[in-house]
Amino acid sequence: MADTPDVTDTTAAPEEPRRVLPRFPEPDTEPFWEATKEHELRFQVCDACEGVVFYPRAHCTHCTSTELSWRTSAGTGTIYSFSVVRRSLHPSFLDLVPYVVSWVDVDEGFRLMTHIVDVDPDDPHSGLEIGARVIVSWIDRGTVNLPGFRIDR
Repeated sequence: MADTPDVTDTTAAPEEPRRVLPRFPEPDTEPFWEATKEHELRFQVCDACEGVVFYPRAHCTHCTSTELSWRTSAGTGTIYSFSVVRRSLHPSFLDLVPYVVSWVDVDEGFRLMTHIVDVDPDDPHSGLEIGARVIVSWIDRGTVNLPGFRIDR
């Protein structure tokens, strides 16, 4: 078995919970994670059929072509679905409870599982609802950053 790099967040302060982060080298997703350092939400488009491909991978999910190009999203979208997590057994997420996990339909045509941040899920006037417009809000983790979204008011 090959050496397995540490997958936990080594940039977190000792009092912060460690998060599971991607392993590198990873040829399919590494360009995506590199772009997150600059707060760019990137996705792939197939050069053969122009299909949008997300999550990053080596081939088009529409026509199987391996000719893919990277594009940068405007970082806006719509909540497709969400759930409020009120109990977490994983130590990485204990400090976040309650938190919102959502599928967001990004305007460029792909769907992303993410967090909805800066929202009180118990406030009926928070704007948290299916169909709400959202904008990317980066969760900085040092070696990579995680794309969360917040309600676009």
